[in-house]
Amino acid sequence: HVQLVESGGGSVQVGGSLTLSCVASGDTIGRYCMGWFRQIPDREREGVAGIESDGSTSYADSVKGRFIISQDGAKKTLYLQMNSLKPEDTALYYCAADSRPKSRDYLLLNRNEYNYWGQGTQVTVS
Repeated sequence: HVQLVESGGGSVQVGGSLTLSCVASGDTIGRYCMGWFRQIPDREREGVAGIESDGSTSYADSVKGRFIISQDGAKKTLYLQMNSLKPEDTALYYCAADSRPKSRDYLLLNRNEYNYWGQGTQVTVS
């Protein structure tokens, strides 16, 4: 079993930056793939960025060049560095993890590919 706890959300001005963190505990999380998702009311949860256990990454087109996903050396904390933030980035951001490696990097952005989820942290850009 894996527990995920996000932090770092808040309010930021357009063009500003914010870094989200997700602390993972439980199973051997270092072998897991992990991802960041976001959701606004009445919309489906969408993949933002994902990272495999080997370090390969995938990003949604809407955030490429602005967001960076990374992990600490022990792979206990997942980060999402968000730069040049836009109002459309406003959402509840979730951290997710899954023990199954993905056959294609784009699957890292598929919410159905993840079994474990955090509670979310709100990001508001205005």
